[in-house]
Amino acid sequence: MDVSSHVSMVQSKIAAAAIAAGRSPQEITLCAATKVQSDETIRQAIAAGISVCGENRVQELTAHLAANAYEGAREVHFIGHLQTNKVKQVVGKVDLIQSVDSPHLLQAIHTQADKLDIVQDILFEVNIAGESSKSGCSPELLPQLVQQAAQLPHVRVRGLMAIPPISSAPGANRRYFAQMRQLFIDITQKMSDNQGVMDCLSMGMSADYEDAIAEGATLVRVGTALFGPRPPIGPR
Repeated sequence: MDVSSHVSMVQSKIAAAAIAAGRSPQEITLCAATKVQSDETIRQAIAAGISVCGENRVQELTAHLAANAYEGAREVHFIGHLQTNKVKQVVGKVDLIQSVDSPHLLQAIHTQADKLDIVQDILFEVNIAGESSKSGCSPELLPQLVQQAAQLPHVRVRGLMAIPPISSAPGANRRYFAQMRQLFIDITQKMSDNQGVMDCLSMGMSADYEDAIAEGATLVRVGTALFGPRPPIGPR
């Protein structure tokens, strides 16, 4: 199957999962995780109907932007771990930074957005399973981040993101998705001073996006199911 066929298949599965959950397929955004994909593959995906691309690595984001590989996409997101020393390369270059997980990173993003005189949309990334190998803040840290964000006029919190544990067992991550949905509801109630609408719950990837949709995801990040197994990743 080519990229176009894979895009069509994933879109159909997203629609079916939404309908099964009593939701409209239009409520779900498909974000193509384009990690290690070529400029041409990204262009093929956009031509096939992908409107949101998500990059994990700053170097790849910069290269794809320079090559105008995202032309035709509605939005570009940064979905990987972001180091504070690379904030300047991302803020103002993407529509949404999904991986804000610390007070220091939040402040760095605001400082750069202030210099550019823009408002940068962000999500708070939550390490919902408490895995030591993954980035993301603890659920207990969220109130502090929310309070900090409320004082920063150049960031706008759009919602939450999570990457639950890798599991091949069907339904294994539904409890984590359900916990994220409750956190999303709780944090929305605490963001009354936010500049925009809390409208994004980013969770679910190739192996479990249908379960994520069943538990309330509004955005799913899909890579392998669209592009096949990733080629080897070079040094960062």
